Amino acid sequence: MKRLLLLAAVATAGMTGTAWAADGIAGVDVSNWTGEIDWPSVASGGGKFAFVHATEGTDYRNPSFDTQYAGAAEAGLFRGAYHFAQPHESDGAAQAEFFVQNGGDWKIDGRTLPGVVDLEENPYKDKNGKDGCYGLSQKDMVAWVKSFTAKYREQTGRRAIIYTTRAWWQTCTGDSGKFGANPLWLARWGGDPGELPKGWERHTFWQSAEKGTLAGGQNSFNGSEAELEELANPAAEVTVSGMAKSRKSYTVTVANTGPVTVTHVKLTGRAYGGQRVVAASGCDFSGTAVRCDVAELRRGQKTTLTFTTNPKTKGKVGMRFTVGSVKLVLTAR
Repeated sequence: MKRLLLLAAVATAGMTGTAWAADGIAGVDVSNWTGEIDWPSVASGGGKFAFVHATEGTDYRNPSFDTQYAGAAEAGLFRGAYHFAQPHESDGAAQAEFFVQNGGDWKIDGRTLPGVVDLEENPYKDKNGKDGCYGLSQKDMVAWVKSFTAKYREQTGRRAIIYTTRAWWQTCTGDSGKFGANPLWLARWGGDPGELPKGWERHTFWQSAEKGTLAGGQNSFNGSEAELEELANPAAEVTVSGMAKSRKSYTVTVANTGPVTVTHVKLTGRAYGGQRVVAASGCDFSGTAVRCDVAELRRGQKTTLTFTTNPKTKGKVGMRFTVGSVKLVLTAR
């Protein structure tokens, strides 16, 4: 299985006047407790992104979410939503679905950041009687995070950002290294991010203080202006796999495993080993060559192309395919 990255589907205007925090580009996180926010002041003060608290568990939605989220967008900020996890209440998939349905969905607009799952010390110990890990074992917590992130990716095509502290991650997941593909939003108040949890070589966002000079929590994006834009406006992703079913039958599957619709995916191929192509449904073919155009694949869709050859010699035969930068060789004997 091979992967191809294509150009992003949405283009956004370049940003100007970017403010750099101690460790990157400045931004904020806000919740209902932040109160009314002067978003134009956040933008004029150098803020470039905002994360807004959307949900908790499967029964709480921030009553100020719509106003705060819209305000950040109107001020020209990149914005994303976050879900405060309650792992003892229900499984991760159920909470991810509730999150997506109540503000955490990802939009193809070039301005929306992936959603966040907030995993931190249980603040409701007096109410729920659970410990800092919500009463879950390390194994069960890892399973919970896997369930949430898998469902979120299934629903949106994006990898959820994981917000956590190094201490909580060590204690409650056993310092699991299974989530390095998810962007890390590290919470560590102070002058530097410090050592990262296992599985991550770099952080994507860093919360360095509970309150900053703008609004809500003080945060920074660990990268350039172009990289922040790319996080909101990702490249399309196509996965290519194939099989030699026999000496004269070959299949190639093209799957859209990214978050945006892809169009006109071009495939070219050529038979080798003394054989000709005699059938290629939906594709043009002549002699040893084939050409295909997959008109459209929406998120999560895939199509399988079948090619039939007429081998006239003994020994090794096969077909070679190219899809963008991906090259695939299928061999039969």
